[in-house]
Amino acid sequence: MEKLVVIVGPTASGKSDLAVKLAKKFSGEVISADSRQVYRGLDIGSGKITKAEMEGIPHYLLDVASPKRVFTVSHYQKLAQEKVKGIWERNKLPIICGGTGLYIRAAVDGITFPEVPPNLKLRKSLEKKSVIELFRILNQLDPARAKTIDAKNPRRLIRAIEIATVLQQVPRLVAHPIADNKQILFIGLKPDDDILKKKIKTRLLNRLKAKGKKNLITEVKNLKKSGLSWQRLEALGLEYRYVALFLQNKLTLEQMKTELNQAIWHYAKRQMTWFKADKRIKWFEKSADLWKDGGVASFLGD
Repeated sequence: MEKLVVIVGPTASGKSDLAVKLAKKFSGEVISADSRQVYRGLDIGSGKITKAEMEGIPHYLLDVASPKRVFTVSHYQKLAQEKVKGIWERNKLPIICGGTGLYIRAAVDGITFPEVPPNLKLRKSLEKKSVIELFRILNQLDPARAKTIDAKNPRRLIRAIEIATVLQQVPRLVAHPIADNKQILFIGLKPDDDILKKKIKTRLLNRLKAKGKKNLITEVKNLKKSGLSWQRLEALGLEYRYVALFLQNKLTLEQMKTELNQAIWHYAKRQMTWFKADKRIKWFEKSADLWKDGGVASFLGD
């Protein structure tokens, strides 16, 4: 019987490290489920695992798209399901690991998404509104999406409103699960809030003061030089949005650090809001706790 492991949790919770450990122990291969790690060049800000950190374990769906173009959840779904099946064919254990809840639902549950083309007339009217007004509109149309969106990102708010407007007029989304739930182990990592806040802050400061190619500001400068507009960088969210604002002199360095740190923490909370709705997930404060009840070892046959 083919099995599948899914590792989820907020940013900075240790998902990638756990995926590598499980892959080494149970002959697995890892499929990333991160909406920014699919893009080439978004390495530091997205927290993309390095070759050294992979420890020889194959990783998929990293660097598969140009950041100049939008990579959709439908694109991800097709590629991720192909990778899962390919790993099964090699008699290996597929491990989907990431914090983008929609990507995980697309790959695991096989949700069919209707194509929603841009509505230029709607966009033009929405672009005149403030982020507060946009959020209010989205909350009326789709309260569930409003709970998990970056409420300060106007481009994402407008796109969400665009989609919500169409989804009110289409049939309910259909699911085609890639496997029976009995074959899937959902693992969630959720450190204590104080620990997670400290990890988020430390990681951010380290990325900002790092030397050379490991520096977050340098990465954003290089992306701009490669042809990404300020608008596109801001649309990529979080680290890319706030550093882009800093580089345009719209924020001071200290403002950028403070606001970005808060934004990442709020993002972590939105991730948890999404994942807590999935009752299949077994939650652990740290990866070492996985082995205490024997459930993981039992599922994976050790």
